[in-house]
Amino acid sequence: MSDAAAAGGGIEGGIGVGPYAELTFDADGDPDPGSRDAVGLLEATDLLVFAHGWNSDRSTSTRLFDRFYAPFPGLVGPGVRLGFVGVVWPSIRFSDEPIPDFDPHGALAEPGHGTALDPATLRALGEFWPGRVAELDRVAELLEERPESQAAFTEFGALVRELAGVDAVDPVDLDPAVAVSGVGAVGAAAAPAGAPPVPAIFTEDVLEVCRSLAEGLAEAGGPPGGPAGPGFSLGGGLRSLWNGAKELLRQATYYQMKKRAGVVGEHGLGPVLAELAARRPALRIHLIGHSFGARVVSFSLRAVPDGARYVKSATLLQGAFSHYSFADRLPHDKSSGGALRGMQRKVDGPVVACHSPYDSALKVFYPLASRMAGDSAGLLGLDERWGAIGHDGVQAVPGAPRLTLDAALGAGVPQAGCVSVDTGSVVRRGGPPSGAHSDICHEELARLVVAAGRMGR
Repeated sequence: MSDAAAAGGGIEGGIGVGPYAELTFDADGDPDPGSRDAVGLLEATDLLVFAHGWNSDRSTSTRLFDRFYAPFPGLVGPGVRLGFVGVVWPSIRFSDEPIPDFDPHGALAEPGHGTALDPATLRALGEFWPGRVAELDRVAELLEERPESQAAFTEFGALVRELAGVDAVDPVDLDPAVAVSGVGAVGAAAAPAGAPPVPAIFTEDVLEVCRSLAEGLAEAGGPPGGPAGPGFSLGGGLRSLWNGAKELLRQATYYQMKKRAGVVGEHGLGPVLAELAARRPALRIHLIGHSFGARVVSFSLRAVPDGARYVKSATLLQGAFSHYSFADRLPHDKSSGGALRGMQRKVDGPVVACHSPYDSALKVFYPLASRMAGDSAGLLGLDERWGAIGHDGVQAVPGAPRLTLDAALGAGVPQAGCVSVDTGSVVRRGGPPSGAHSDICHEELARLVVAAGRMGR
């Protein structure tokens, strides 16, 4: 990225390019009327609509939009007038996960927190789960004290299950491709007839779950704020498993955000864009999403009316959902398709799935699903049923090409359908446990969006 692009620069409204508006949704997918109206007033030929991912609070999201959007004005052709939209939806940031470019290199939680929740994260959890102060205070107390007691782990598991609301799971957008309900969530446990499955991460023995998660952290380079690298090992009896317990809490937020992302996309963003396109039929819309934000923009395609051609491209950056989502038939179950089967045909252009081998969140914690579901593949056995689209791209869609980033930028991407682009040449920085999952602010990725949307010079 150029120095100018990296510098960004603020203007009224939050970012250094314009015209810009933020489109805000609540957890039920209802848009803020004022933000919806502001988007409708943007004068543009091409509207870039970017949804942030999980590790975001409001200020972090705005900084992300600023940084990612900075190169675009210098990349598009003279007949293109860009409008910029930042989609803001309720997610949470654990402040012990550094974000490349935003946090100082190697920055982690404040020293001394260990498995304890730092004040910023505890505040964020209180906003994410309002009205649950007593439960969160007890969770924080257990993580700080790390008692060597099986009863304490049992209590912790029950609190996390209650916070995640797994006894009242909404079946909307449940992905039949995999019984995964978030990054690192695991296979479905038995559920009453007609009820959606509950991920086994919330139903298996909590000590074994915490042990598996702690081992996953070790494989990813160590827990945030703790020892990192190949020298990290468990040891320490039950006390060491509290690293896994903190990760279980993080997984519970992922589980909640996964459900929200589908709701916000299908029932919030999709209808807003459909209404906008009906009023302005010449407007070209380009969807961009990072992590669970890739899920938001992908599920918004469900609201595109049949025959509509206003969505001109979709670029998915480190998408945190199944790599089989767009498949008409699943390799392991020919009678079923992915949750988004055929939705790529709602796009009058390509659906570009960017993936990187340096994304530990998607590389390590998805395979944990196999082990916790009783699969013999082991902790890091890459059973393909559990893959994320941001780890290895689109799968089981016949004819979907696989390109390097250099090839995609040099020769271009297909004019329609799914395409996978290995962006590991630039998406490669980041600390544990997520690795390069948030390393997306690169001019090369902006150029890829421009190529996908046929907006270049």
